[in-house]
Amino acid sequence: MPETRTTADFWFDPLCPWAWMTSRWMLEVRKVRPVDVRWHVMSLAVLNEDKLDEVPEEYREMLETTAWAPVRIAVAAEQLHGPEALGRLYTAMGTRFHNEGRGPTREAMADALAEAGLPAGLLEYAERDTYDAELRASHKEGINKVGQDVGTPVISVPGPDGTEVAFFGPVVTPAPRGESAGRLWDGTLLVAATPGFYEIKRTRTEGPRFD
Repeated sequence: MPETRTTADFWFDPLCPWAWMTSRWMLEVRKVRPVDVRWHVMSLAVLNEDKLDEVPEEYREMLETTAWAPVRIAVAAEQLHGPEALGRLYTAMGTRFHNEGRGPTREAMADALAEAGLPAGLLEYAERDTYDAELRASHKEGINKVGQDVGTPVISVPGPDGTEVAFFGPVVTPAPRGESAGRLWDGTLLVAATPGFYEIKRTRTEGPRFD
């Protein structure tokens, strides 16, 4: 019989390096487990817009000045060219923002659009609120599954009994590969699907490693 595949919904903000690490892990999971990934946009700017006075000044400046452009371009790509285009664009953006260390510059975003096979004109949505309602709706759908106390990424997947299991993370560096990625997936689903389970955490001792 053909293998039954599961779809994992993945919410990301292209700016977040930890979400980027988790997304690369999910692509590894897809190779070793019967899991497909469906991409969605969420926004750190939207998540923090009501608590800007509570975040460090440098982070607040980033949220107010640079965080909107990448997600606006991403959601425009999704609205105009479909979810597969969003996945391609996320990979192209993340590679430039994080692996190449270029950050969300206009040039990096233009190059990402070209690599993803998308029109250069999408770059103009960086300064437009055309699809902000759709962006906010996508963000709300993801964050409502896990609550306001977390950030990006959010993953939602059918659990062992068919009910939805949603969680933030996992936060990991570097992204596990091969069967190591599969084992982390198995364990993550095991704990996340346990009734009453909320959190495992320890202090991070290193930043994201993009190797």
